[in-house]
Amino acid sequence: MGITMFMPRRGVASTFAARAVLAVVLTTTGRGGAAEEPKKPDAAPKVTSRERLSRRRLAAAHEAVARIAKGRRTLDPPSGFHDYRAILHAHAEDSAHTGGTRPEILAEAKRAGVDAVLLSDHYRPPRDFVKDSWRGLREGVLFVPGSEVRGFLAYPMKSVMARMEAPLPDFVSAVTSDGGLIFLSHIEERPDHSMEGLTGLEIYNRHYDAKRDAAGMLALILKVTAPDSLRELEEDLARYPEELFAFHVEYPAEYLAKWDRETKERRLTGVAANDCHHNQVLIVKMIDEGSVRVGTNVDKDEDMRKFSALLRPGIRAMTKGRKPGDVLARVDLDPYHRSFQNVSTHVFAPELTEPAVREALREGRAYVSHDWMCDPRGFRFGLVEPAVLMGGEVAFKPGLKLSASFPVACRIRLIQDGREVVSRSGDSLEYEVTAPGVYRVEGWLDLGGEERGWIYVNPIYVRGSRHQ
Repeated sequence: MGITMFMPRRGVASTFAARAVLAVVLTTTGRGGAAEEPKKPDAAPKVTSRERLSRRRLAAAHEAVARIAKGRRTLDPPSGFHDYRAILHAHAEDSAHTGGTRPEILAEAKRAGVDAVLLSDHYRPPRDFVKDSWRGLREGVLFVPGSEVRGFLAYPMKSVMARMEAPLPDFVSAVTSDGGLIFLSHIEERPDHSMEGLTGLEIYNRHYDAKRDAAGMLALILKVTAPDSLRELEEDLARYPEELFAFHVEYPAEYLAKWDRETKERRLTGVAANDCHHNQVLIVKMIDEGSVRVGTNVDKDEDMRKFSALLRPGIRAMTKGRKPGDVLARVDLDPYHRSFQNVSTHVFAPELTEPAVREALREGRAYVSHDWMCDPRGFRFGLVEPAVLMGGEVAFKPGLKLSASFPVACRIRLIQDGREVVSRSGDSLEYEVTAPGVYRVEGWLDLGGEERGWIYVNPIYVRGSRHQ
C-alpha cells in the first residue's frame, strides 16, 4: 500500500481509507494547489497542522515546553497508589504493515519511562494472541497480551480463540470473564456502537488525527521530495522531535462527545490509543534521474508512490550521481519511544502487576496525557469528602466537593455531562457539586501562543435517584 503518513495501517478497511486520503493528496499535488483543509472538530485550535510544521512554530512550542518543565512542582500520588505510565494499542511482530518488534518495544519503553504495555496484536489465526505473546514483567516493564479485533482492544485473562467468531455479545462476555478488559476502538468508524458490556473506549487515537489531515500529510510528502526541504525536515526532527511528531494532534471532540453521552448511563473508562507500529520510516528510492518512489519501511517497491521532477524539480538534485534503486532518503518519524512520549494512559495502582493494572483500568482510576508537553505525574482528581478518586461513583447529596491538582498551572476545564461549567487558569480547582452529573476535568497548556489539550481525566459519577 502507498504512503499513509503517520497512519498506522489496520487492515482492509483502513487500507481503503488511507488510499482515498492519499488520492486526494496526489491529485492536489498534480494541480499544484493546496490540499483541502480537513473538517475540524468543534474545539479545533486556531493553528493548522501545516502551520505547526513551520520551524518558527516548532521552536516556539519547544521553548514553551522547556519553560513549563522548569515551573513544575512535585506532587505525590494518592495515598496507597503509584502513578504508572501505560501504553495501550501497541503493535509489534503482528502483521506485514508493522515495522517494529517486541524487543524494540521493550527497549523503547524503558527509554521513555513507560511502566506497562498492553499489546494489541492484529488477529492472525491460528496464532493465539494470548498464549503466543509476552506476558509479565520484563526488565521492569509489565506486558499484557491482547488484540485489536472486531473494532475493539481486547485483553482477556485467558485464550478466547474458540470464541473469536461468536456473536458479539458472546464474544464480549468471553473477553471480560474473570477480569478481562475490552475497549471500543476507532470511534470515528462506529460512533453509534453500543457500549453494553464494555469496559470503556478510546478517548484519543493517534491514527484518527492523521487520517483526517490530508493537508498535513501533503506537507510531509513534499518535504522529502526536494533537497532543501528534506534537509529542513531532518534538522527539525533532530531539534524538535516531540513537537514535530505531535503536529497532527487535535482535540478529540468526536471521541469525547461519545464518552460524555455514554457515561450518563454507565461507567466507562477512557484510554489513549497510541496505535503505534513503527511503520512510518519514510523512504525515497531512485527510479531514474527524473523520478523517485516514496513510501515507508513496510512498503514493497510496487506499493510506493512515484513522484516526477516535472512536479518536484528538486528530485533531479537528489538523483544526481546516484543509480536506480538507491535509497536517497530515510527519515524515521515514529520510533516507539516518540509515540509513547506523545500520549499515554496513566493508571493509579498499588503495585505494578497485571491484576493491579487491570483493576485500575476497570475502575477508571486513569487519565490520558500528552506527556511530551509536561510530565503529568502527581495529577489527581476526585471528591474530597467522601474521598473518591477518578472513576468512582457516589450518590448525590449536598456538600459534595470536587478537587483537582496539577503539577503546573494550566487552563482547567470542568465538564459536567458534556458541558463546560468551569474554565479557569491555575494549578488547582475546587468545585461544590450542586446537582447529579458526570464530572470530568481537562488540562490545557499554552505552547507558543496556542492552547493545546494536555490531560483528559476519567470522571467522577455523581448519580441521581434513578442510578442508585
